[in-house]
Parts: sequence; structure tokens; C-alpha cells
Amino acid sequence: MLQVLWDRRAPVAAKDVLAALSERDGAGAGAPRELAITTVLTVLDRLRRKGLVRRERSGRAHLYQASVSREAYVADLMLEALGQAPDRSAALTRFLGSVTSDDTDHLRRALGGELAPAPEPPAPAGPGEPGD
Repeated sequence: MLQVLWDRRAPVAAKDVLAALSERDGAGAGAPRELAITTVLTVLDRLRRKGLVRRERSGRAHLYQASVSREAYVADLMLEALGQAPDRSAALTRFLGSVTSDDTDHLRRALGGELAPAPEPPAPAGPGEPGD
């Protein structure tokens, strides 16, 4: 679902998330069973409670949007995985041994201070704030 929200960029209704998921999974023979809208709403709410998705009211419906960038999410996953390793140094060494030379060059530039961190997308205005 996050993939759908990242691809859409603008806030979308749960029914549009459901349509995008159904479209992506295909509807041919052997296709997975179609999700119910209640399942989509449940997952979107869980993602919202985890701080990964934000929700805003639009008439009677809610619109959903990713509240973290894809890059920030992946970086958090990498840090979480690294935290699971009993030997962080060994895990890092193993990881660095498997990245491409372009990735290695990029890491060197980042560690040398040559690269600025990627900016996070601006948070939307909250209720009662300008832009609401």
C-alpha cells in the first residue's frame, strides 16, 4: 500500500488504493483473491498509527498519503535490520562487500561530507493551519 501512495504522491481515497492494488495484481486466472475495502482501510489505519501514512478528511471520506519518503522508509528498514545483528561490524562489512562500486563511491562521498542528506518532503499543514 505504501508503494501505491508513493507512486500517487497526492492524497488518495482508500477505494483508489484498492483499485491500484487490484490493477497491479491483475485479474486473470490464478490471480490472488481481491482485497476487501475494509482490509485496505484496516491496513491504512495501522500504517497511520505507525506514522507512515497521514489521513485527512475530504467530505465523508478520508484521503491518505505517505508521510515518509520511500528513501527514509528503506533507510529505517536497513537500520532496523542492522540492529538485529549481534555483530554490527560484521553485518556492515558483509553488506558493504555486496554493494556495487557506484554504491561504494556514493558512500565514500557521503561519509566525506561531499553529499547533503536528501531532504524529507514537507509535512502537510494540520487542521486549522494555513493550507488546510
